[in-house]
Amino acid sequence: MAAPGPRRLSAAFREHLRCLGLRDFPCGLGSWNKSRFSAHTSPSGQEEDEDLPLGEESPEALLELLRDPRSPWALPPGCDPQNQQLREVAVQAPQLVHGTRVLQVFRSLRIVGKDVEEVDKDLLQLQHLEELILCANQISRVTSANLPRTLKVLELCCNAVADLQELCAQPPPQLQHLGLGYNRLCGPSQDKYLTADFWPNLISLDLSFNNLTELPRLVSQLSSLQKLRVLVLQGNPLALVPAYRGFVVDSLPQLSVLDYIHVGPDERHQVHGLARQPDLIRSEAQVVVSIGKIKGVPDPSALQGLEVGSEAPVITYSYCVTYEFAEGEEMEDGGSTEVTKIHQSPVVATLGADSSAWDTGGTKGQQESAATEEPTAHAAHLFVTPGKPWADTIDCSYRKEHTAKDLVGLKDYLAAGTIVSVVEEKVLSWPVDADSEETAVTNKKAGQGIKKDSAKGPVPRDKQKQKEQEKKKKKKPCELCSDPPIQRTLGSGRVSLEALLAAEDLVATVCDFGILITKQPLQPLSLEEKVDKKKGKEKSKKTKAESQASRKTTVSAKGKRTNKDSAEPEEGRGLEAVPLTVEFQVQLLRWPSAAAQSPGSAAVAVGKAR
Repeated sequence: MAAPGPRRLSAAFREHLRCLGLRDFPCGLGSWNKSRFSAHTSPSGQEEDEDLPLGEESPEALLELLRDPRSPWALPPGCDPQNQQLREVAVQAPQLVHGTRVLQVFRSLRIVGKDVEEVDKDLLQLQHLEELILCANQISRVTSANLPRTLKVLELCCNAVADLQELCAQPPPQLQHLGLGYNRLCGPSQDKYLTADFWPNLISLDLSFNNLTELPRLVSQLSSLQKLRVLVLQGNPLALVPAYRGFVVDSLPQLSVLDYIHVGPDERHQVHGLARQPDLIRSEAQVVVSIGKIKGVPDPSALQGLEVGSEAPVITYSYCVTYEFAEGEEMEDGGSTEVTKIHQSPVVATLGADSSAWDTGGTKGQQESAATEEPTAHAAHLFVTPGKPWADTIDCSYRKEHTAKDLVGLKDYLAAGTIVSVVEEKVLSWPVDADSEETAVTNKKAGQGIKKDSAKGPVPRDKQKQKEQEKKKKKKPCELCSDPPIQRTLGSGRVSLEALLAAEDLVATVCDFGILITKQPLQPLSLEEKVDKKKGKEKSKKTKAESQASRKTTVSAKGKRTNKDSAEPEEGRGLEAVPLTVEFQVQLLRWPSAAAQSPGSAAVAVGKAR
């Protein structure tokens, strides 16, 4: 059996006509309106007699069935207005949409999300088509010979178009809007097709969220489009360059809107002359990552169940934040060279009193599985903030500026987001035992000193205490040997950075990892608690004898007791657990824009760049 061919636009169009129901009740011709279009009707299509035959409906009643949102024949909300107009025409004059005549009625065709792969030549039957919207399909190429010459709007957003050569072979001469956003166009091979030789009447062009990288070359080609007024380039790697907007505005003086933001005279004045300095347009981007305060970390001293003694280790805790950045980043200070997949699954740790290593075993498995599910996974460097000791509020005060040379990699990184984690580092330090020979020598000297002192006679107590204090002063401080640090992830989550690909310059958020679940260790009873427990057993015997007397107390006394008992849990309820949070901020550095800056700020930026 032969494999099915690509889904064609003509098949989706026929399905679209069936869904409109232009031949079914209450549209089209049928028993509900046959007398109106018989030989006894007037040329205008109105009945000569005022009374309708039994079983037929008036045009007003049929139109009401189409327009009433509660009617089962009404179109769902948000449908194309042209679809409603066609159905009303099918009620008032069904002969106009009968057979192939319906093809002459279409001025706009909207086929969205129907998995169309090919625009075939049957589309030429729509001889008066002016608007063709084919968003969210699977179209990889468009043959311009199959497009009606009357077309003015062509929208191909969210497809798989990677080459414009076939589209530009015989493009519609009157096309005014071309939408190619969210496709697979890569520069600079496609820049040559975006000129007035192919689109002389183009007014609006959408190239957003492709992989165009050469800003000066693209703008040079677009400058030939003298009628171009609306341009969308955001989401491309070239739009991450700091001077991107100013360079485009100054290079294309005819533009009115860039990336959905109006271009005013103040902005043009600020960036005047930037187009004549292409050496300032470097193919790199600057991103600043800032990390503020960490809150909600449990007090590590409450999790220690170790007895105090000479053999107990000294435990130190420190806390840091890790995040990922694109692999193509230029390393300035010899940062971490550890590379991880940016597609990770958020985790939240359960803190146990005796838990040890950091829980990356399961996390790494989740990361690898996520990377296999998404073929567009990209590697990233892992960065770590300096460790800070525990506090109720740990202030990291971290700021790092990253310079990304690989703009395509940076775009993929921003689209995927980054993983932010709070990590606890635990270090056990043990006292170093003194050398056995050294202890033997000191013991021998001490023995000789005792013999000498005994030969001289008894030593006064005051002098003996003084010698002991001098020995303590001369005693060396205890040296500690530290074990390898034990790291544990307290909380981890993904931060979306996709807004930086659009018009936003800053993403600031507070990562909330929830309340950490702690397991308190069981500590042995102290000596005082044991004594109190014995006293409690002795008192229990007396309380049994006095139980009858206690039952005869007044109701008011019972009320006072219950009030005291209820006061304790109310105090406990006031201590609410604080969720683990960290302040995280990513800023994409851009040159000042007139939309938010005062006049002259762009000129200052140009001077600094020089």
